[in-house]
Amino acid sequence: MMTNLFSTFDPSTSMFNLSLNWTSVMLGILLMPTVFWFLPSRINMLWNKLNLILHNEFKILLGTKTYGSTLMFISIFTMMMFNNVMGLFPYIFTSTSHMTLTFSIALPMWMSFMLFGWINKTNHMFTHLVPQGTPTPLMSFMVLIETISNIIRPGTLAVRLAANMIAGHLLLTLLGNTGPTLATSMIIILIISQFMLLILESAVALIQAYVFSILSTLYSSEVH
Repeated sequence: MMTNLFSTFDPSTSMFNLSLNWTSVMLGILLMPTVFWFLPSRINMLWNKLNLILHNEFKILLGTKTYGSTLMFISIFTMMMFNNVMGLFPYIFTSTSHMTLTFSIALPMWMSFMLFGWINKTNHMFTHLVPQGTPTPLMSFMVLIETISNIIRPGTLAVRLAANMIAGHLLLTLLGNTGPTLATSMIIILIISQFMLLILESAVALIQAYVFSILSTLYSSEVH
């Protein structure tokens, strides 16, 4: 039962032994109509407005010396948002529900932050291991806790996004599979609940993309 249930999330479509499901990562580009590339257009102005809002949001966390690093986090937000939203459509593979994608993005980012911080700002990184106001007897214990929490950050980033995406889709699949066995009077309740759950999943798709990019920004801000 569990194998059949979770097999809906496995890459299955292939051609010449190459999985075609991962091409869904690029499907977000199809959401941009051709009018987007004619400047200025309303869609382009709306997109620029969204980018400006995100830039100001990330700039608060990063400080004044951003050096254009907000562009990287805006790009991550855009990619995650497109993949999460496209995964809500039928027969489209949700790439962000797999640790393969989420961990391969979170780990290099975290690793680059750590390498930059420990090589260029070693003393600054050491100060983060002991929170301000920590009693002297607890300092060694706090260093251990802070070190462990720092090491598991890429894992928590990846698992949070993948688990949230797969949980909602799994619930939608479970409810959808009960449809043929329900009475006619219960079908209406099932459709309404599926519709409400789909609205919730749409909100989760946007929120999780925002959370992923915001947490990445916070981890980056500790290096500055």
